[in-house]
Amino acid sequence: MRGTLSTVLALFAISFFVTVVLEWRLVPLLRRYRAGQPILEIGPSWHISKAGTPTMGGLAFLPAIGAGMLLLLFPSVRGEISVLPLLAAFGYALLNGAIGMLDDLCKLRKKENQGLSAAQKYFLQLLVAGAFLFVARAFCGVDTAIALPFSGRPLELGFFYYPLSLLFLTGTVNALNLTDGVDGLLSATTGVLALFFLLWGYREGQGVIMAAGALLLGTCLGFLCFNAHPAKVFMGDTGSLFLGGTVAALGVLTAHPLTVLIAGGVFVAEAASVILQVIFFKLSGGKRLFRMAPLHHHFEKLGLGEWQIVALFCASGILLGLLALWGR
Repeated sequence: MRGTLSTVLALFAISFFVTVVLEWRLVPLLRRYRAGQPILEIGPSWHISKAGTPTMGGLAFLPAIGAGMLLLLFPSVRGEISVLPLLAAFGYALLNGAIGMLDDLCKLRKKENQGLSAAQKYFLQLLVAGAFLFVARAFCGVDTAIALPFSGRPLELGFFYYPLSLLFLTGTVNALNLTDGVDGLLSATTGVLALFFLLWGYREGQGVIMAAGALLLGTCLGFLCFNAHPAKVFMGDTGSLFLGGTVAALGVLTAHPLTVLIAGGVFVAEAASVILQVIFFKLSGGKRLFRMAPLHHHFEKLGLGEWQIVALFCASGILLGLLALWGR
């Protein structure tokens, strides 16, 4: 385990420093090509000042994680951590990031906050989720049973595993995408979730989970150096869908999607707030359950600053992560 811990620490350091260096070079390049973020007109009025902030900073995520994974190819560490599940997880994240990049490029071309349509984006997400499930089942030893939190018993889903897994994969990806609306929020809360994966992997002696958590944590903290309020760069859908794909893939590969949903309850709340807002609006004849959805905008409307919202959501994520570890 000592050797594995050294490897995990090295993975964190590599992903962190490579992310910092890449973002340092990427931000002025994005400015030069005028890759500025369009701001949604129906969003908070004070976000208008952020218009033009460079976006697509998530382009740095895959090279940073890829640089870390090169370490696993060295003979001295090759036997400690299995590379195949990590390749499957980050391969799925890459495909989602590619969908996000296409969406970002459409937004930049049209100079508005609407890129791909919701139907187009979800169709592409279903395709890559289906491909990932095939790889996970065929090559990563994933079966159709999932673990139940707080009981330790497996639940065999049979045929229902496939539609539920597709729902989990696409829902998780989009939940993280919805969370990316306040400076530093998604990178910080995903960093908290990455810390949960690290602790979970350490407790269970699972090097793959520890490695994934270390790579994810290093990337998130590295990006946070540029994305903390006031943000110098946004990750865009390129980054948010990549992070969402990573988290979703780990839930499937570990056979603990429900545990991941508990630990990532902040993202579940963000997605649920949008769904509840729409349902309540239609049933009440135009009234709103929240002042604005997703949930972080509701807190902005209540008067909380962006740093306060990030701190509140991170604290909630820490508590939920501890609950998930206890239930594991």
